[in-house]
Amino acid sequence: MDKRQAIGSWLSGPRAAAEQMGIDFGYRGEQLGLPEHGPGSVAPLGRRFAAIFIDWGLSMLIAYGLFARGEMHRAGNWALLVFFLLSVLTVGTVGFTPGKRLLRIRVIGETGDRLTFPKALLRSVLLVIVIPAVIWDRDTRGLHDRLAKAVQVRI
Repeated sequence: MDKRQAIGSWLSGPRAAAEQMGIDFGYRGEQLGLPEHGPGSVAPLGRRFAAIFIDWGLSMLIAYGLFARGEMHRAGNWALLVFFLLSVLTVGTVGFTPGKRLLRIRVIGETGDRLTFPKALLRSVLLVIVIPAVIWDRDTRGLHDRLAKAVQVRI
C-alpha cells in the first residue's frame, strides 16, 4: 500500500483513508451508548456552532444595552462575561442555553443525567477560553465537554 493512501489526502483526511483501508470507527456517540440518529444522538457541529453564534449575539445585545453605555468596544468585553454567566446558569440548571434550545440541543452528562452545576461551571470556563472547545475527539466532543464529562445531544 502506498504511504500517501494510508495518510489520506488533504481533502479527505486520515480518517477517510483509514476507513477506505477497512477500519470501522463506528458512528459519533457509539462509545457513549448514544443512538446514531434522532433524539439523544450527538448534536451535529453545524447546529452547535449556530447555537454559539445565537448565544454570542444575545450576549452582545445584553452587554450593549446594559453595560456598554453606547460604546461598542466596551460591549465586547462585557459580552464575554454575559456569555459566561448565561452558559453557567442555563446549562447548570435547565441543560441548554437559549441558542441551544432554539436549535433543539441539550447538554447532558456522559451518564445521561443532567450536568451538575460544578461541571457546568468547568465547561463554561473552558468554553470561554476557546482553545479547548476547538479540540475534538472522534465523537466531535470538544475538550471542554470531555473534561466536564458532558455531551451535547439532540432533543
